[in-house]
Amino acid sequence: MSHTLGVRQAQKLKTRRALLDAALRLLEDQSLSSLGLREVTRLVGVAPAAFYRHFRDMSDLGVALVEESLGSLHAMVRVILAERDGDEERIEATVEAVAEHVSRYPAHIRFIARERHGGVRAVREAIAAELGRFADEVAEAFAPPLTADGWSAGDVRMLAQLYVDHMVMTATAFLEARPGDGSADPEAVREVAATARRQLLLISLGRRHWRTG
Repeated sequence: MSHTLGVRQAQKLKTRRALLDAALRLLEDQSLSSLGLREVTRLVGVAPAAFYRHFRDMSDLGVALVEESLGSLHAMVRVILAERDGDEERIEATVEAVAEHVSRYPAHIRFIARERHGGVRAVREAIAAELGRFADEVAEAFAPPLTADGWSAGDVRMLAQLYVDHMVMTATAFLEARPGDGSADPEAVREVAATARRQLLLISLGRRHWRTG
């Protein structure tokens, strides 16, 4: 009996993964609000009724895509903030991490970039919540030296949000450095990385002269 349950669970996870992958593929050229459930199930080769064993509706599927699109980036940046000291070292590692994430998951980044201000409210709110949690993590890492220097909690959070917004902007720029065939343009990637480093250094310089008010 346990073996049968294990096989069923594995098949269920496989189908769920196939539905997510099919949705990402179809979302290459359209928004989530225009994507139909039957389009997704047709591509996977399952009946529409099978969809509801995994997701309540297309909004629920979109929220699942948000969680997996941003979750691994959270983990990478959390490690960078914990293990790197000094602005330049952190900036270099962060830009490299964002570039690698876009290279590995371009469809996920395209989905976030399009749906962050898209027509599906639940997905917009999920993206905002994930980025908010991301900013909270960055603020927690920044807080000890900044509060010791007189920064207010609100200003630390503002700085963290600025960094997170910049990461999203940089990820979108890396995505745009990929031509229509999906391959990266090395020169364009280098330009995006160089610009991102300079912008982050500028933010860091401004931070050093900021006086909380």
